[in-house]
Amino acid sequence: MEREEFRELVVKAVKSLPRQFRKRMENISVVVEDYPSRDDVQKTGATRFSLLGLYQGVPLKKRSVWQNQTLPDKISIFQANIERAAPTPEEVQELVREVVMHEIGHYFGLDEDELREAQQSRD
Repeated sequence: MEREEFRELVVKAVKSLPRQFRKRMENISVVVEDYPSRDDVQKTGATRFSLLGLYQGVPLKKRSVWQNQTLPDKISIFQANIERAAPTPEEVQELVREVVMHEIGHYFGLDEDELREAQQSRD
């Protein structure tokens, strides 16, 4: 899939968030990359080919009122890994949405257990 088409899937996933969540998202960058860096892999304990997305920043519920001059938080979506995990365009679209929602959940302060629980209740 071309990079621009993949980016559009990411934008569509972000826009599909309920308005009350989108309004609370500030100072955050969502980027598309092919693979995670070595540092990303070391931080997460994942492999270079298994990591689909990564949130980097201070989650909203852990921020202090004194943290107003920080660098933007960053969500990376790893295109090559998602395409490897999802063989059809429809599956790529669904997986992009799941990964974007998962990483945005981290932005709002949900941990892995809470995200898994939320996913199971959605299924």
